[in-house]
Amino acid sequence: MSTESKPAAGGQGWHNVLLRSREGSLVLLIAFMTVLTTSLNPRFISPQSLKDLMLNVSIIALLVLGQTVIILMRQIDLSISSIVGITAFLSGILFINHPGIPSILVVLIAVVAGLLLGGINAALIAWGRIPALITTLGTLYIFRGANYAWVHGRQVNAVNVPGSFLAIGTSTLVGIPILTWIVLILLVVFAIGLRQYRIGREFYAIGSNPNAAVLAGINVSQRLATGFLISGAIAGLAGALWLARFGTVDATAAEGIELSVITSTVVGGVAITGGVGTVVGAVLGALLLSVFSSTLVFLRVPSFWQQAFQGAMLLLAIAADAYLAHRYALRLRVKWSHV
Repeated sequence: MSTESKPAAGGQGWHNVLLRSREGSLVLLIAFMTVLTTSLNPRFISPQSLKDLMLNVSIIALLVLGQTVIILMRQIDLSISSIVGITAFLSGILFINHPGIPSILVVLIAVVAGLLLGGINAALIAWGRIPALITTLGTLYIFRGANYAWVHGRQVNAVNVPGSFLAIGTSTLVGIPILTWIVLILLVVFAIGLRQYRIGREFYAIGSNPNAAVLAGINVSQRLATGFLISGAIAGLAGALWLARFGTVDATAAEGIELSVITSTVVGGVAITGGVGTVVGAVLGALLLSVFSSTLVFLRVPSFWQQAFQGAMLLLAIAADAYLAHRYALRLRVKWSHV
């Protein structure tokens, strides 16, 4: 009888469990890099540096939540950066054209706008049967082009935005930025939803084996649509919070952020082949990349190498997933050969 899934005991204590889980390995890597960088530059763990680190990772960590749902189903959403850009500018224009508008209403409008844009992806992928990579690559450029035409060289500045709204991106609660609290609350919601509810289990089932999911009675098209609607809504929320975080928005807002989001998700243990991973791991992946980038900045490494290292981490994560999947398949063959 196999004991691989049993709790570690005796010689296999908590430290072995930590090393064997993806989340545990990420925590150890983050801790190691933090200690290493602090030994070289003690300012790395100053209160202001830690606050900046949490603020810098928050938007990406938020987008990672939606991207996790997508990748779990063997899909990908490249259009999120354009949705963030559109909804960030939309939020600013609402404040400019409607002075006194409640901040919560602006956020809700941004979320609905993101939901509608995500709905375009959902319709083309779930019912149009167009591959997600092609669809979202197309809408990435379409949405961004539409945003450039709409913005037309204009810019939203902090003076156009209420101070109470900007406080979301700068203020703290018990030492933790409000923006980070928002991400943590949504992280708990997503973690529970994916683990405890049927819809979450169906996302995993589709990614593990789409054909088996159909035979099990899962409406795959409906779940695909739901995933892209969630991703769009999260991107809409991220757009509003982008304005709160930076205070300034133009047509280039969030350009290229989709690559950081996808890298964070995969590095965090969400297999690009679907069916494996957690939102907790994905958010830890975002934190790891943020700590890594901050480390390189503190060490004064040129920005080119920062991007190169990020790409290398993505390739290593995909290679590791492929290797582990191969080992798992071999173990299954050995197991069934003895039955």
